[in-house]
Amino acid sequence: MNFGKQFKEGLITQNPVLVQLLGMCSTMAITTSFFNGLGMGVSVLIILTLSNVFISMLRKIIPNEVRIACFIVVIAGFVTCVDLLLKAFVPALSSSLGVFIPLIVVNCIILGRAEAFASKNPVGASAVDGICQGIGYTLVLICMCVVRELLGSGKFGGGLLGGGQEQRKKGKGGQVSYESD
Repeated sequence: MNFGKQFKEGLITQNPVLVQLLGMCSTMAITTSFFNGLGMGVSVLIILTLSNVFISMLRKIIPNEVRIACFIVVIAGFVTCVDLLLKAFVPALSSSLGVFIPLIVVNCIILGRAEAFASKNPVGASAVDGICQGIGYTLVLICMCVVRELLGSGKFGGGLLGGGQEQRKKGKGGQVSYESD
């Protein structure tokens, strides 16, 4: 297990979004704010790492004929846990991400790494792969969020940092002015 090689693959040479072009639907849909991108990225990182570990542990037990169905069951279990934790501890993020958290179950990034890596490698290497691929995905989401948020609203961090929360007021003559809270 070469940690440096796996880290480079997750960030650059095998990045799930930039190189493999996987998970583009959710990537484009949720990158409207830094808050959403960071939340989705961390959620995918956790689910990817845990599912890789469990699939790697079960790789010699799962029959080849039903492996994909078993992978989906494992992934669905972790997605459910993450979804419930988000609803309990970060309800605003859960509401903002909406249906895209449950859709991680069928996200080809997670299933692809389970099939291509975790089902063929030991637990330690699979955990490192999940972490590195998750970090790569999260960094791409954050970069996209920053660009989209700056281009879309001219501000950064409105959802997470409390910045950008302004109220529009109409003044005399119908002029619109902005005031910060």
